[in-house]
Amino acid sequence: MLMKEYRICMPLTVDEYKIGQLYMISKHSSEQSGGGEGVEVVRNEPCTDPKHGAGQITEKRIYLNSKLPTWIRKFVPMVFYITETAWNFYPYTETEYTCSFLPRFQVKIETHFENDNGCNENVFDDDPTPKDSVYFLDILSDPIPDKHYKESEDLSNWVSQKTGRGPLVDGWRNTTKPIMCSYKRVTCGFEVYGFQGRTEDFIHRNIRDILLVGHRQAVAWIDEWHGMTLEQVREYERKQQEETNSKLNSDITCTDSAPPMRPSFTRSISVTDESSLKKMGVKTVDIPSSPSCPSSHINPMRLNSTPE
Repeated sequence: MLMKEYRICMPLTVDEYKIGQLYMISKHSSEQSGGGEGVEVVRNEPCTDPKHGAGQITEKRIYLNSKLPTWIRKFVPMVFYITETAWNFYPYTETEYTCSFLPRFQVKIETHFENDNGCNENVFDDDPTPKDSVYFLDILSDPIPDKHYKESEDLSNWVSQKTGRGPLVDGWRNTTKPIMCSYKRVTCGFEVYGFQGRTEDFIHRNIRDILLVGHRQAVAWIDEWHGMTLEQVREYERKQQEETNSKLNSDITCTDSAPPMRPSFTRSISVTDESSLKKMGVKTVDIPSSPSCPSSHINPMRLNSTPE
C-alpha cells in the first residue's frame, strides 16, 4: 500500500468551496462523459454518521477503459468501470474506489477542509504524515496534461467578476485572502506480484492530475456558482446526473449490441519443418511413417493468421 498526502490551496473559504465543489464535480463529470465512458451516478442521498453527523453518500461508476495504459487493458473487459463510494461530512469526507474485476485493487481518500494555507501538520488527528510523503499541489504553476489545459482556466489570467479575486501570482499561497486548503490523504493498493509498484505509481500520478484540474476548475468557474444556495446546486447536480446517466447508458447499450469486428483480410502461411513450428509456439508430435503415408509426402500444415 502506497500512501501520500496532498495539500491543495484555493482562494476560497471552506463554506464557498462546499458549493463550488458540488458544481465543479457535476459539470466536470458531464464534460468527461461520452463515447461509453464517463461517470454514472448510482446513488446520491442523505445519510448520517454517529461521529460526523448529517451528510451525503454518493455511489458512482466511472467508466474509463480507454484511459488505462495498454499493459492494464490487456487484463480488463471492454466495458470496465471502477466504483466510487463517497461519504461527505463537511469539513471531512471519505472516498473509496473498488473494482469487482480486480479484487486486490483499492484506493481510499480521506479529506479535511481547513481555512488555512496548508500549514496544519496533523489535520487528521492521528499519526502525522511523514514529511517526505507530503506534496503541495499549486493550482497556479504545477503542470497538467496538455489535453486538460484551457486558457479560460489558467489562473494567471483569471479574474472573478463577482468577487474581484484574481489573477493569482507567484507566492499567492502566502499572501492571498481568503484562502483554504484541501488536505487529502490518499492510500492505494494493487497487491498483484509484478504489477504492484507500477500500478500504484500510475494511480497516484492520475490522482495528482485529477486534483489539479478539478481544483483549478472550481476556482476558474467561480462566477458560475458563487452565490448559489445548497438547494440550488443540488438541483443543478441532479439535472447534470440525469443527462450524464442517460448519455452513458445509451452509449454502453450501443457498444454491447454492436456486432464483433471482423478483420479486413486474412493471410495464410505454409509451414513444413518442425523447427519453424516450435518457434511459433506450435507443439508437434512424432507421427510414425507408414507404407500408406510416407513421411516425404505428408501435406504441409497451413496456419491461418490475422494482422495485429
